Amino acid sequence: MNRRHFFKTTGTLSMASLALPGLLGTLLKEEKAFRHIVFIIGDDHSTDVLGCYGNPRIRTPHLDEMARRGVRFTHAFANSPVCTPSRQSFLTGKLPHATGVTLLQTPFPEEQTTLADHLKPLGFTSAVIGKNHFNNKLNHGFDHRIEGREYLAHRQAHPPRKIPDELRTKGTWRPFKDPARIWLNADALPAPYYDADAEGTFYANQAVEFIQKHRDGRFCLWLGFKEPHSPFDFPIEYTGQYKPEDMVLPQGSPEDDRWIPLVFKDLTDDEKRGIIAAYYTSVTYLDKNVGLVLNALREQQLEQDTIVVYIGDHGYLLNDHKRFEKHTMWEPAVKAPLLIQTGGRLGANRTSDALVEFIDLVPTLTEAVGVKSIEGVQGKSLVPLLKQAEKRAGEKHQPGKEHREYVFSEFLVDNKVMLRSRDWKYVFTSGKSDLGQGYETGHGAPGITHWLYDLKNDPHETRNLAPSGRHDRLIQTMQRELIARFRATHPYQHQVPKNLPLVEQLVRFCEPVEEMGK
Repeated sequence: MNRRHFFKTTGTLSMASLALPGLLGTLLKEEKAFRHIVFIIGDDHSTDVLGCYGNPRIRTPHLDEMARRGVRFTHAFANSPVCTPSRQSFLTGKLPHATGVTLLQTPFPEEQTTLADHLKPLGFTSAVIGKNHFNNKLNHGFDHRIEGREYLAHRQAHPPRKIPDELRTKGTWRPFKDPARIWLNADALPAPYYDADAEGTFYANQAVEFIQKHRDGRFCLWLGFKEPHSPFDFPIEYTGQYKPEDMVLPQGSPEDDRWIPLVFKDLTDDEKRGIIAAYYTSVTYLDKNVGLVLNALREQQLEQDTIVVYIGDHGYLLNDHKRFEKHTMWEPAVKAPLLIQTGGRLGANRTSDALVEFIDLVPTLTEAVGVKSIEGVQGKSLVPLLKQAEKRAGEKHQPGKEHREYVFSEFLVDNKVMLRSRDWKYVFTSGKSDLGQGYETGHGAPGITHWLYDLKNDPHETRNLAPSGRHDRLIQTMQRELIARFRATHPYQHQVPKNLPLVEQLVRFCEPVEEMGK
C-alpha cells in the first residue's frame, strides 16, 4: 500500500467508521441510500444550449428527459471558468486554489482526496472514463481509467470505416496557429469519422459495459466527454443538422469592445453563425451519447438505485460579449448546466434556482450514498434542496431560503476572482497581463480593475457600475467576503498579511496557487 493510499484510506475510514454503524445502516434499512453514482461531464457546455433550459432550437432529448426525471438547477456555477481547475475542484469538493490546481497544465496532486477515495471504504468500484485533465498517469482513487490511449488501441484493433474521398471534413485542430474561423469550425464541417468510430461513442460504450459488468455491486462511474469543446466535433451522420442562418447572434454592448481578444475580431457574422451551428451539432451528438448511458441504467433496472449527475465543466461564450470561448466571469462562461436525476426519489420534474457551486457535488453524492459528512471538503450538500424539490417551472424565488448567499469563482491565469450574490456580481483582477492563453486584446495589461453588475436590472452584464463610485460600500463588503473565503480555504493564506488594505490582499490571493507554493 503506497503512502497516499494509506493516509487517504485511513482518513476516510475514520469518517466512515463514525457514519456507517448509525447513519448508513439506517438509510439502507429505509432503502434511501443509493447504490450507484453516474457523473457525466460535458466540456464547455453552455446553459443556453439545452432544450430543458429554454432553447427552442437545440435538440437534446435525452438531457431534457433527464431534467424531467430529476431536478434542474438554474444558478449552478463552476468554481473556475477553465477546464483543469474546475474539474479537479468538483472531483474533490474543494476550491481550485485548495486543490493546488489553478492553471491548465498543472498535474493533479497525488495527495488530494477524490470522490472515488471517499467511496472506496464503502465498497464502491469506480471508473473514470474519457476526458479527465489529471495531467499525469495516476488513477486518483479510481479502480479503472479509460481515456485516449485506450481509444487509440480500439481504433487499431477495429479500423474505422473509410470515408468517401469526395466528402469534405474538417482538418486537424490547431488553435491559434490557424485563424479562429478554422479552429472554431465556422464551416460546420463534420469530423472525419462515422458515429460508430467516434471517440465519444467509444467512451459511451465503455460506460455501458462498466454498468452492465458491475450492476450487482456498488459503483461510481465518472464519465467525461470532449464535446462540445472546440473544434465542436461531430460524426459525419450529423452533418447539416443546424443551418447557420438560423443561429441567433448575441449583440453585446459597447463596454465589451475593450475586452474582445484579437483572435476573434476578424470573424464575420456569417462565420460566427457557422461556429454556433457547429457547436449546436456537437451538443446534439453529445446528447446521443448521454442517452446511451441513461438507457443502459434503464435496461439494467438500476434507475431507482442510481443518482445521476450531468454538468458542464463550465459554460461557454457564443458571441456573448462579442467573443467566443470561456476564461471570463460573465454569466455564460461561469454558469453551467446542472441536472440531478434520482429515480424520482428526491424530486422529479422540478427546478431549483438556489445559488450553488460545483464543489457542492462531492458532499451531495456522499450523503446520497449514506455518509452524512466527510472531512476536508469545502462544499455544502445539495440533498436538502433535492428533497425540497421546491420549485416547479415558473415559480418565483422565495427570499430568505438561500443555500448560499454568495458563489465564488477564480481564473488565476488572469489573476481574476468573482463573487456573485442573488442580485449583484463583483469581479476583481490585478490586471498584470493582457489576458492569457492566446486571448490577448492588444490593449496591454489593464492593471487593477473592478467590475460590479446589478444582475436584477442588468442580467446581460452590459453596464459596469464600479467606476461610478456610487457602490463603493457594496464593493468593500464583497471584497471582505472574498478575502474571508480565501482565508478559510487557501493553503498559503498565511503569506498574505491581514493588515494589508483589502485591494492589496486580493492582489496577493489572485496569484496562481502554483506560484505561491514555490
